[in-house]
Formats: sequence, C-alpha cells, structure tokens
Amino acid sequence: MPTKKLFLLDAMALIYRAHFAFIKAPRITSTGLNTSCVFGFANAILEVIQKEKPTHIGVAFDLPGGTFRNEWFPEYKANRQEQPEDITIAIPYVKKLVEAMDIPLLMIPGYEADDVIGTIAKRAAKHDFEVFMMTPDKDYGQLVEDHIYMYKPAIFGKDAEKLGVKEVCEKWGIERPEQVIDLLGLMGDAVDNIPGVPGVGEKTAAKLIATYGSVEGLYENADKLTGKIAEAIRNNKEQAFLSKKLARIELDVPIDFDEEFLKITAPKPELMSPLLDELEFRTLRKRLLPNEPQEPSASSKQPSSSASSNAVPPVNAIKAKSGTQISMFEAMASPSNASTAEPSQTPFEEEEELQFRANAVKDTILNKVHEYHLMDTPALRKSLIQYLSNQDEFCFDSETTSVDAVDAEIVGLSFAYYAGEAFYVPIPSDQAEAQLVMNEFKEVFENESITKIGQNIKYDLMVLKNYGIELKGTMFDTMLAHYIIEPEQRHGMDYLANVYLNYDPVSIETLIGKGKGQGSMRDVAVEKIKDYAAEDADITLQLKQILEPKLADSQQQKLLEKVEMPLVNVLANMEMEGVRIDMNALHEMSSVLETDVKQIQTDIFTLAGQEFNVASPKQLGDILFEKLKLDSKAKKTKTGQYATGEDILSKLENDHEIVRKILDFRELVKLKNTYVDALPSLVSKKTGRIHTSYNQAVAATGRLSSTNPNLQNIPIRTPRGREIRKAFVPRNEDYVILSADYSQIELRIMAAFSGDESMLEAFNQGIDIHSTTASKVFKVGIPDVTSDMRRKAKMVNFGIIYGISAFGLSQRLNIPRGEAKDIIDAYWIEFPKIKQFMDDTINKAREMKFVETILGRRRYLRDINSQNMTDRGFAERNAINAPIQGSAADMIKVAMINIHDFMKQEQLKSRMILQVHDELVFDAHRSEVDFLKTKVNELMCTAIPMAVKMETGMGIGENWLEAH
Repeated sequence: MPTKKLFLLDAMALIYRAHFAFIKAPRITSTGLNTSCVFGFANAILEVIQKEKPTHIGVAFDLPGGTFRNEWFPEYKANRQEQPEDITIAIPYVKKLVEAMDIPLLMIPGYEADDVIGTIAKRAAKHDFEVFMMTPDKDYGQLVEDHIYMYKPAIFGKDAEKLGVKEVCEKWGIERPEQVIDLLGLMGDAVDNIPGVPGVGEKTAAKLIATYGSVEGLYENADKLTGKIAEAIRNNKEQAFLSKKLARIELDVPIDFDEEFLKITAPKPELMSPLLDELEFRTLRKRLLPNEPQEPSASSKQPSSSASSNAVPPVNAIKAKSGTQISMFEAMASPSNASTAEPSQTPFEEEEELQFRANAVKDTILNKVHEYHLMDTPALRKSLIQYLSNQDEFCFDSETTSVDAVDAEIVGLSFAYYAGEAFYVPIPSDQAEAQLVMNEFKEVFENESITKIGQNIKYDLMVLKNYGIELKGTMFDTMLAHYIIEPEQRHGMDYLANVYLNYDPVSIETLIGKGKGQGSMRDVAVEKIKDYAAEDADITLQLKQILEPKLADSQQQKLLEKVEMPLVNVLANMEMEGVRIDMNALHEMSSVLETDVKQIQTDIFTLAGQEFNVASPKQLGDILFEKLKLDSKAKKTKTGQYATGEDILSKLENDHEIVRKILDFRELVKLKNTYVDALPSLVSKKTGRIHTSYNQAVAATGRLSSTNPNLQNIPIRTPRGREIRKAFVPRNEDYVILSADYSQIELRIMAAFSGDESMLEAFNQGIDIHSTTASKVFKVGIPDVTSDMRRKAKMVNFGIIYGISAFGLSQRLNIPRGEAKDIIDAYWIEFPKIKQFMDDTINKAREMKFVETILGRRRYLRDINSQNMTDRGFAERNAINAPIQGSAADMIKVAMINIHDFMKQEQLKSRMILQVHDELVFDAHRSEVDFLKTKVNELMCTAIPMAVKMETGMGIGENWLEAH
C-alpha cells in the first residue's frame, strides 16, 4: 500500500468553482476588491491539507495562448464566454497565495493543466504514490486507475467526493475509465467546444460505448445501426474521431516528476502576511499563520456576560458539569449558569467566517450534542406547557399533512427555548381528539407576553387558526429577518443552518420520500418525526439568536418589528379568507379562447404559407428566419436553433404581420392554460374559494409576490387578459368588489425624493403629470399637448426610473434613436433635480455599496464599482430603482397593516382579500361601502407622509374587472 499521498490541483477549475459558489454573496474588501475566488481557493487547499494530510502537493495552471489542440481544431474552446472580470483579477492573487504557501506552480507553455496533471499523476503512481486529482472536471475520469483518483472538493455542505475506478465506471456506465474519452468523442463537450456527433447525448453515448466498446468499435459496426442516430453517426465519422482526439489528455508533457519539489512545507510568513493584509483575510490568517502572535481584541478583554436569570439550561449542560444522569424536569428546575461570550468579530471577519462555513463539511444530528424529548402523555404536555408559560420567548414549529395551510391538519408540534434542547408533541389523527390536545396549548399561544419564534411563521399561524387558536403577542420570523438582512440570498431554514450554524438539518425526503411517491407525515413513526421536528424548532431558535443582533447592527430591526411581522397577520387573514371564483365565467372564457386560438393559428398558417407547430420554437424559428428571412442576423440558442423569445419577436413586430399574430397566439394560449383552465383546480374543497399564498421573502425590492395563483402576473394590458378579472367575484349578493389602486406611486415617490418643484406642483395640484412633462419637453402649452406627445412623455417618465437609454426609448416608441436622445436630453434640462437626485444616489451607492428605501430597507449593490461596464450599469439602474420601488412596497405594506387594524377595530363585515402590485381588493359589504372607501383612501394616502400628495383610484363592481 503506498505511503505517500500526492494532491494535484486544477487551479482554474477550482477558481471558477469558487467564483460561482460565492456569486450571490461575494466577499468584497473595504477597497472594493472581490476576493471570493481567492478565499474559496484558499479554503479548498486548507480543507485538503487538514483532512487528507497529503505528503506532497502541486497546483497546475493553464498558461495564456493556445495549445496543440488548437492546431488540430482552431475552434477548440472558441465558444467559451469571456472570462468574468472577478476571475481575471483573482488569478494573480491565487498564484501569490500558492507561492506564499510554498506550493509548486505547475505550468508548461502549449499544454493545459489537464495534461500536466495527467502526466505527473501517471508517473507518481509508479513511484509508490496515492494520487488525487483535485477538480470538478469530468474529463479527468479517463485518468483514473489503481492509486489514481478524482477528488471533487466539498461545497455547499456536501462532503468531498473521491472517485476511483469503480465510481467512474458506475457514473458513466462503462467498463474502463479510459472509455470516458470515447464518450466525450461521441457526446462532445460544450465547455471546450468539442463538437462530438450531433444528436448524441450522454445517455446515447453511454449505450453505444457499452455495446461497441469504443468509437473505433462503433464505426466498425456502423452498418448495423438503424434510425436517425445511425445517419448522424455515419455522417460525422471524422468529427467523432477528431472529438475523441481533442478529449484525450496528453500523458507525455515535457515536465520532470520531482518528489522533493512537490513535498508539502510550511507557508512563507514574509510572503503570506502582507498578502493576507491586502486581501483582508483575518480569520484565514489564524489558519495559515497559526504561530503568528495574535493581538487580543478589545472585546476579549471585557468580562464575560451571563445568561439571563430565567433561562433554563439543557440536559446536556447539566451532564457535562456533574456527570450524573438526572431527569429533564430536574434539569429545568436548575439555576442558570454563566456563559463566556465569544470575542466579537469585525464585519469582514464575520463575513469571511460565514463564507468559510458555507463550504465546510457540516455538523448533523448524528454528531451534534442535543436533547430532543417526546412529550406524548397528558402529564408531560402539562409540564411542558408550564415551562413554556414561564419563558419570555419560545420557538415552535408544526408538522402537518399538507403544504396548503387552509387544508392542513397538524401531525405534531415542536418547541424549543434553550439551544440544543427541544420537545415534540404528537397530535392524534382523530380530529376530535386532536382538538382537545390543541386546546391545551391555546393559553400558551395566545399569551401576549411571550414572544413566539418561527421559520415562515405565517404558515404555522394559519394552521393554528384551523384549530381556533390565535397566535398573539410579539413574533419573530427567522425567514423574514434574513430576508431583510440579505434580500437576494435564499432564506430557507436548511440554507440558513448551513451558513450560520455550519449545520445540515435532517431532510424531509428521508422521512416521506419525494416526487410522485412522496408520502404523508401521518405515515412516519413518531420517533423519527420527533428528531426531525424538534431539530427544526431547535435550529430556528439558534438562528434567531444570530439574526436578531444583525438586524440591530444594520438598523433594520424596526423594519421587521413594525412592518414585516405585523404584515404576517394581515396576509394570513387574507389567505384564509380567499376569494370566490365564478366558474361559469371561466368555462365561457375557455370556450371563447379555444375558438380564438384556432382562428389565429389558421391566420398564422396563411401568412406562413404552410402549416407547422406554432408552439415549437425550432419550427417557428425556421419559418421566421429561414423561409420568411425576417432577420439575416437572427440569434441562435446554445442548441443551435433560432431564438424566438418575446424579446426577440417584439423587435420584429413591425416587420411582418405574422409576428404580431404569433405574440397574440402565445398570449391566448398562456391565458387559457395558466389561468382560465387552471383556476378551477385551485378552488379549495373545504371553502369553495381560491386561497392565494403571499410571499414576503422573494422579491429583493420588498414587493410581495404570490403563488397558486400568481396574481401579480395576471395580464392586464390586453382586453383578453383583463377579462380574467371578471371571474373574481364577491362572496355573495350582500357584497361587492372594491378596488383601491395607488395612482402613479413610483413617479410621486421620485418627485418627493428629488424635490423637483415642477413634478411636485403637478402632483399636488392634480395636474396630469404626463401632460406636464410633454409640455416642458416639447415646449408647448399644456392645452397644446397632443396624444402622441403625451404618449412619449409617459414612456420617458416611467422609463427614467428604470434607467431607460435612448436606444431603449427608440425601440419602445418606434422612433429614431436620435429623436429619442433629444427627448431624454430635453427631459434632463427641464427636470434638473431628477438628474441630480439620480447622480447623488449612484455616488452614495458607490460609497456605501447599498441603497435604502424610505423605511431603511436595503438593496446591496456589489457590482456598483465594477470595471465591467455591463455589471456596473445594471447596479447603477438598481441604485435608482430599488429605493423608489422598495419605498412603494413599504408604503402599501404599511397601508395594509393600518387598514387591517382599522377594519378589525370597527368590526366590519368587509374583508381585504387581494393585493396586486399597487392595488388592494376588498370583499365589501354593501352597507359599509361608503365608509370603507373613505377610510381606505385616507389610510393609503397617509401610510407614509411625504412631500408629495398621494392619490388612489377607487372602483366598485360585481366583479374585479368592473371594480378596476
């Protein structure tokens, strides 16, 4: 058995891996340098050194310029996207890091890193080495043999993966690792632009190689093949052999194998220390230079803080001190013990630590000390309730039979109030018995003096309503807290546990399966549910303890406490109420749409001169660009077919009548399939109404989104789209639909933020803003503004918020670019404060790296100082738009909270049932309509006082369409 262990690292593959691992949450230094690639690369090396303990190590780099493969095939790697700017900047730093770690850099002109690694690996294996090629690149599978392995590094909580001969063969369905070359010869490699055989994918290639052994064997038997694939193979013989040649890793690179040179040694402090300073790698410094004297932080010199006097220690804490087994309730009665506080970290150290955790191997329920208790008797439940009642706060979670809260039944409840310990209460399947057990916990849930903690607490709140229980008192939702802190990241509990706790929770799929065969929590043994459910409560409690201080640090605690958490109750009530659907109206719409779709399809066939599948992008592309020649430079997708997305077709709309017909066809099909035919299936059997789900933690701007159905996407710009609203009706004849819609809210907010006198005057005096803009831009009096002038001014007004360019304006208005530029230039002259506001906002964003709404909601702009013009431009547009759109979201949320409180206080029969963009929809009792209109208008217009007058449009009708 070899005693020496050599790790060979594919540098560029690992750098790209690190780049994409951190792309949604890059690590940026105080000078604006993105160090994500270097940070991820450093962690990958340290992880290997610490866990695998190699005796030898080397890092292989590609050198600029082509290789011998480009001589065989000039297009080799030609279609690769331009290297991201952050990677280009990172490469020299990675090389400096490798040199500072005293690790050999392996580079040979004219050869790729694959060839260098392959050559050294094969030679080392003959010198009593176990060799590990560290890379995520599948090509290396061809090199695997006894004593040579692929090593895929750990990422996103997954352990590192070692692939030997057995694993490679099983992965590809082959007999020998070297057959990977044959596979690549047939299927090609899009990354390296190895063409392969058109139409042969991974599965087909594996099947062919399994049957014929190699590309050579395949072509020796090509006459036995049948079908379309046979024709493709026979017609691409040269290409197949060329592809195999390109895919083969060279094993005779002119490089010496020097054991001593590759031997692992300690880092060089004189090179490492200044590099770590520049990169601001404070936590990594402790790992890379462990012998360097550490200066104590100011916080570490302070006396440690004690835990609150009423906290209850977990059982394991007692065991650790006494070594004696005692009961849970004896532990609960024990006094609290002081805990030593960890030294605080700087913001960059904290971010660095979090990103290291995101890629580290995780703790799990199997290796983390915990105490999870089954509370399955009346006596145990009574004791638990007693202790919950004595807490200032506790975390809870519900296990249910459905993700639909309206129809869900509770299978069990879990509680936690001390990290590492949690309690699970099973609930009987018999609903009468279940109600009795739930009634026991009613006093605890409705105790207003206790803070309740949860992850996506709105769902649990709604499920409790099914049992007549109101969740009262202060609430803290870890999902919403993290959404405020990092709006563009994921907010699920598993992700948060991975990032903040270095913990990988039990997957629900391990209990109930997944996909079509997924079962119900009712079918799972109580002992298994206990650990899963108790863990959820325990982990959520620990997340709260981490996230709450972060909210305070970013001064966003009030945003959670005063807006997002109160809104949870509002949305829960709206979802529980639901909205009635007129099924007959939908059936009629479906029939009309079916007729319209057939007619428009016939028109398309006439214009095309032949029948074809209009829904097929490939066939459509051939008609538009091969037959009708609508665009000689038409774009193609990665698969080689013409791009026919809406953005492409919209630009060609004026070139041929068929394009407009195709867009109409798509709209009608979408209306029919997505809404008209789908809405009936969403009606609850329990209530007879549709209960949309509102999502608070999705849109980075702060706006709400909705699902089942997605109300925000119901088309309203066309008559057919608007017709769908006709199906949304009041609950009975005693009610009508009331719609209240903010008027031009984003433009009004921009006027207030900029302080532009002309816009403020127009809004505050009730003058049409688009006519005012047209009057100034086109130098005419307001009475002389034509409809065309107003249309152009309207497009500019709304486009400015989204950073519209002269090119964009010319396309939207179908006018020459020069005219569009003149309009925008005139706009800036007439509204200089708007321009000043936008410039000031961007400049402040460059300094702060984020922008804020009127209530302090942040949008981080990590590319605002990027040297890449496209990335920087996108960030600049967000810098303008996010505070405006986000403030509009803040405003309607505050209005919803105030309206909900008013309706509850007045004990109205009317209900708020829908929120769509800037509109609120009510099931209004006929006797309350006038009062409701007046009050809703007042509360919407005064939700957040501003220097501009807010207005709403009000409408009443027998359905949503009439009201709107």
